[in-house]
Amino acid sequence: MTLALRTRLLVLVTALAVLAGIAVAAVEHASARAERRDRAAPDGPRVASGRVTLDAPGALVFRNLAWGPHRDELTTVPAASPAGPRTASGVRCLRFHAAAGTGICLQAVHGAVSDSYRALVLDARLRERARYDVPGIPSRARVSPSGHWAAWTAFVGGDSYAGTDFSTRTALVDVRTGRLTPSLEAFRIVRDGHGYRAPDVNFWGVTFAPDDRTFYATLATKGRTYLVRGDLRTRTVTTLHANVECPSLSPDGTRVAYKKRVPGLPADAPWRLYVLDLRTLRETAVAESRSVDDQAAWRDERTLVYALPGDYGADLYEIPADGTGAPRRTLRAAVSPAYLR
Repeated sequence: MTLALRTRLLVLVTALAVLAGIAVAAVEHASARAERRDRAAPDGPRVASGRVTLDAPGALVFRNLAWGPHRDELTTVPAASPAGPRTASGVRCLRFHAAAGTGICLQAVHGAVSDSYRALVLDARLRERARYDVPGIPSRARVSPSGHWAAWTAFVGGDSYAGTDFSTRTALVDVRTGRLTPSLEAFRIVRDGHGYRAPDVNFWGVTFAPDDRTFYATLATKGRTYLVRGDLRTRTVTTLHANVECPSLSPDGTRVAYKKRVPGLPADAPWRLYVLDLRTLRETAVAESRSVDDQAAWRDERTLVYALPGDYGADLYEIPADGTGAPRRTLRAAVSPAYLR
């Protein structure tokens, strides 16, 4: 065997040994991470199995992110004392919302090759009422105040709102009849008083009014976003205001909280949280200086709740909706809050 051949063989054997070591280390790291996920952190929230319902006034239901056996489960605490012990349901969701005894739970279904996703309509006892396929990664979910309608958004191309190279699919379902509208793109669009059509239209972030007819959402087209008001009877959406994403209607129906792109901010964190008065179209910036990539929830008529990155994935913060005050963390290791009224 020549010296050159022996050298090449030695290099090959060394490279294989290095790759094998990397593979072993990766497996061990993944195993350690899985063990960590299943083990409650000593300083983490206290979580125990119990009964969770969607018709208990004064309760807060959310997706628990604390490490341990109940991670990703729907969990409840009293809204008045959110830092207390948590009761976990055993039902796991990626995104969740509830109102009037109806819940919407967006789940991953893990397959041998890839994951798929589905939307479950839940009753007040978290029992499945209906099931629908979701054609991408779940992003937003909402139930109408009456519990009669549900909506969800999924990424079907890309996985972040921060850039422009993504597409979404937003579905609506009448919970009473089971009638599904697979995509809001089936609705007629009215922009600036005229019918509008374009191949790049995307919708996301539905929020419902109490009348079981009106909803609001984000429409994106030609590089711009708009707040639209939708009509479930006429199946139309009408543009109201520019630069609005992930709207959330206040309980009294007069204001919309939303994230707004602000020039000069980093491309991966471009938003600030605002509130729009629907009567005057006057915007108010809330006193949160960090970028909020969430569909905020209204705890009550005066207070917004939203998620920001945290040690376990995300924490919930609250802030006055009128631009005063300062953000306050109210719940660690939690996302997708639903305040039961």
